[in-house]
Amino acid sequence: MAAESPVQDGVTSLTLPVLGMSCAACQLHVEQALKSAPGVTSAQVDLMRHRAHLSFDPSRINPDGIVQVIRDSGYDAVLPREGAGAAQDAPEEGRQGLKAALTLATGAVVMLLAMPVSMAEDAPMGAADHALMQLLPWLYNLPHMPLRWVLLVLTVAIAAWAGRPIYASAMRALGHGETNMNTLVGLGTAVALVSSAAETVAPWLNQPVYFDSVLLILGFLLLGKWLEGRARHSALAAIDTLAHLLPATARVRREIAGRPGEFAEVVVPLDEVHPGDLVMVLPGERFPVDAAIEQGRTTVDESMLTGESLPQERGVGDAVLAGSLNYDGAVAVRARSIGADTTLAQIARLVEAAQGSRAPMQRLADRASAIFVPVVLGLALVTFVVWLAVTHDAARAIASTVAVLVIACPCAMGLAVPAALTVAVGRAAQLGVLIKGGEALERLAGITALAMDKTGTLTQGKPELVSSTTLGGWPETSLLRMAAAVEDHSAHPLAHAVVAHAHGAGLRWAAATDVQVVPGRGLTGTVEGHECLLGNLELFADQFVPIPEAAEIAPPAAGVTRLWMTLDGKLAGYFDARDTLRARAAAFVAWLKDAGLSVTMLTGDSASAAGPIAAAAGVTDVAAGLLPADKVARIRAMQADGKRVAMVGDGINDAAALAQADAGLAMGAGAALAQEAGDALLLTDDLAGVVNAIALARATTRVMRQNLLWAAGYNVIGIPLAAGVLLPAFHLSLTPWMAAAAMAFSSVSVLGNSLRLRRWRSPI
Repeated sequence: MAAESPVQDGVTSLTLPVLGMSCAACQLHVEQALKSAPGVTSAQVDLMRHRAHLSFDPSRINPDGIVQVIRDSGYDAVLPREGAGAAQDAPEEGRQGLKAALTLATGAVVMLLAMPVSMAEDAPMGAADHALMQLLPWLYNLPHMPLRWVLLVLTVAIAAWAGRPIYASAMRALGHGETNMNTLVGLGTAVALVSSAAETVAPWLNQPVYFDSVLLILGFLLLGKWLEGRARHSALAAIDTLAHLLPATARVRREIAGRPGEFAEVVVPLDEVHPGDLVMVLPGERFPVDAAIEQGRTTVDESMLTGESLPQERGVGDAVLAGSLNYDGAVAVRARSIGADTTLAQIARLVEAAQGSRAPMQRLADRASAIFVPVVLGLALVTFVVWLAVTHDAARAIASTVAVLVIACPCAMGLAVPAALTVAVGRAAQLGVLIKGGEALERLAGITALAMDKTGTLTQGKPELVSSTTLGGWPETSLLRMAAAVEDHSAHPLAHAVVAHAHGAGLRWAAATDVQVVPGRGLTGTVEGHECLLGNLELFADQFVPIPEAAEIAPPAAGVTRLWMTLDGKLAGYFDARDTLRARAAAFVAWLKDAGLSVTMLTGDSASAAGPIAAAAGVTDVAAGLLPADKVARIRAMQADGKRVAMVGDGINDAAALAQADAGLAMGAGAALAQEAGDALLLTDDLAGVVNAIALARATTRVMRQNLLWAAGYNVIGIPLAAGVLLPAFHLSLTPWMAAAAMAFSSVSVLGNSLRLRRWRSPI
């Protein structure tokens, strides 16, 4: 992604990769260093992606200064290239698999060779030693002293090669007065290695050696990091998939140089395409830009962008999105948006920002991570002192201390919430739901009531005129023509119905002037020299226009919305329009009720129009004739009753209600991704998006809690077990290498549990 954004109000944002982080403690150290730097206004470090997002005042600090702040904190950073991701750690992760395999293999060999020499001279042989002596008698005939020196040299060489990044990170942290996971591993292996080296140099100490433990600890740690890296890449697969949807080139129709009026198709790099270019797209190719079809007809697969599973037919004038797949027709499209301005790029930015956000549930993990390593160091010291004081056995004390140091894992705690959030946000995007971050996701999961608009939410949002009635002697075509001239300035569904009906009747009109929108009421304007009002009866009352008596005019039929029209202050006629219920609206409402949510319809339409729609959908709580402010008031009243309310609307007319609700879901956002209202944007008008957002949010919070419980429980149980607390009563303890194996797989388990969300399926 682009590294730096333009300056806005004296503040610039920057995203750059951070190298060397290994756990949540590292994340906190870097974040605190950045926040304390002069000129940095905000900073957030993403442990999943190993990158920092920050805003800063360029007059006080520059990007190079920010990199130096990170380096001074004991880590490293580089300024990313334009369009480059933060994958600088990827080569190291790729080598970890090989390092892990070689280190574990060497550790196994060392364990085998060390068995005859790891026992004290007067210690009795165990069952394992007897079995090994029978199997490999030559092993016990090897001279012990030369073998010890061979094992020491081999262990030091492999540890220096495989563990260099671990020891370097631990030393950097120590130099800055800080600790991290590498501090624990580095100290644990150093204690084991020094103890073993002392026994090799001074064999009269008659103590076991731990060469195998040193290598197995490092090997399991590297194996865990390698598996963790693979799991991270899987968790980030959704955003990576979006990034690869665009083709690298485009086939553009350009005028031939020196031959005016003659054109040819040329293949150019995507960054050479400009708005207004005519781009040719063949069957089986992906659209390189957001565009409108100018020639031809085809079927388009937008599933990777909107979650819409069925291909959509597109013809002349229809919009197509960059990254969508052209199925079966060769079309020429006129480029509208390119590069960073395309819907695909906006989706990718929103998903990436959401994946890097913090969920409120993570605060507990952050607080625990801040003190985790110092607490473990204290527990390790207590373990050593207690065992040495009680048993006077230095070998037992050293083994338990090393086990405590290496079993402790702050990584699992640090990854518990962001791993689940990252996978869930990516999965939601694949289903056409853009969740704006961890806080939004937790709010969605906690809702107890749902309020929704009618038009465009429960209904198709495409009403059609079913009748028109003239009053005062106006011809029907004149009334329809003037109504269309005014409504042509509105984006309301009823306006589209009037304009579409007028076009269908072959009418043409001059543009209306002085058009003003009265929110929740209608429009006013001047058309063909007449002052015109179009809207509901409340508009007439506001404008002091006489309202017709109910006895004089037939009431609208059930489910019909009436649009009244006046010319020069006198009633001129009205139009009746009918919208249709969405196909899955009833199933949608039934799922919400089964999920324990109360459902309310809030609509500006009349009760006679809203009632039949609500009844057909299964909604019993209906509030009709509401202005935008009235919807906000109703939501506040529901919140005052103790309900946590989600609002579903179109994101424009319902912006205030979406903002007031505990969670807002803006339906049919399409390319209008820049809108601020709403915690989730639904890229299609399918009601399944609402269900998916709520159900996936609930599933994700369950996984977050499971991860936190596992991470906490692992350390609460593992550390005492490694310390040998259960040894006197139950003869249960862990050797150092067993503790290392458990530590290595703890964070992998958290990531694996989070990855289950990639297979999450819609409940309807």
